[in-house]
Parts: sequence; structure tokens; C-alpha cells
Amino acid sequence: TFTMFSNSVTNGGKTTLAEKLKNMLPNCDLISQDDFFKPESEVETDERGFKLYDVLDALYMDEMVTSIRNWMKSPASSGVVTEEPQNMCDNLKNVYILIVEGFLLYNYEPLNELWDRRYFLTLPYEECKRRRSTRVYQPADTPGYFDGHVWPMYLKYKNELEQNASVQVDYLDGTKSQEELLSYVYSDIIQELNKLRE
Repeated sequence: TFTMFSNSVTNGGKTTLAEKLKNMLPNCDLISQDDFFKPESEVETDERGFKLYDVLDALYMDEMVTSIRNWMKSPASSGVVTEEPQNMCDNLKNVYILIVEGFLLYNYEPLNELWDRRYFLTLPYEECKRRRSTRVYQPADTPGYFDGHVWPMYLKYKNELEQNASVQVDYLDGTKSQEELLSYVYSDIIQELNKLRE
């Protein structure tokens, strides 16, 4: 099995990238961190009234780790589509690939031992804020939420990641086109898979 994951600032394009990769790679499955959010009633609120969604405590991380480990134990029984894309090299047809995508993945130690490849999509402040403003969230962002909680938490966790020399991450420019990002990551994964099979 081969596990990789895509981490990103909010609206960095990780979900779109992960879903496109899933359709291009052999025997590939996808787990999304968004599926492990706690219900709103269990998410803490700070003194400003902001719901603290952009922190690890807002997620059932133990359940996420269990889901990933269960997939790794038995990928063939996970329901993953086993039809290989055309022109796939014969030596990759028996490889199972898991993509994990989310916004807080590299700062949770129990996950860090699981990955073969790590990607992190970045965006500058203005572009990130612009993209965020075009999305509809449930619950909806309150006034000042992006500047008061979302962006500071992104900077905090990204800084922690950059200072952790034991975690190797490939940083990607989220302002580049989806086609360019997809081409780069796909080629990189195929190269890594070929190395593993040699």
C-alpha cells in the first residue's frame, strides 16, 4: 500500500486535487478529514463568540486514525475501485493507494508515521480570503471569523510544521492552475511508486 496526503490552507484546492488524483491512480481510495468534524454543539467557542473549528479538538482525530489504519490493514476489502487507468504500468496494478486530504494533518503525531508522501497547498492571504468569501459554510462564517480565527490558526500550524525538521513536506503553490498542480503531483506519485516497486 502507498499512503499520501494533501494538506492545505482553507480553500487551497486540496479536495479538488485529491478527487482528480483518485480518478487517475490505480486502486485508489480517498479519506477526507472534513468527515470527522464534531457536531457544532461539541465545538468550543472562544471569548469573541467564534466557533473554534480550525483546531484539532474540533475533530474526532482518533476515529480518523482508526479509519486510515483499518484501510491499510485491508485495502482490497475497502470497496476501492480496482479498475486500473489505461496505460498503467503492469508493475503498479497490484498497488493500493490511499489519499487523505484535510487542513490539519501534519500537526497530529499519530498520523505522521503513516505517510509515504506529503503535500501542502499554500495561498497568500488576499487570495485565500477571496476564495473563502465565495463559499457557503454551515454554520456560516461570522463577521471577522477569517481574520480572527481561520487565518491565525493556519499561520500557527504552518509555522509549527516548518519548524518540525522530521516531517518532510512538498509545498505547492495553490495559485497555480489545477491542471499544473495535478500534473506535478501525479507524476511525483508515479515516480515514488516505481521506486517502491524496484
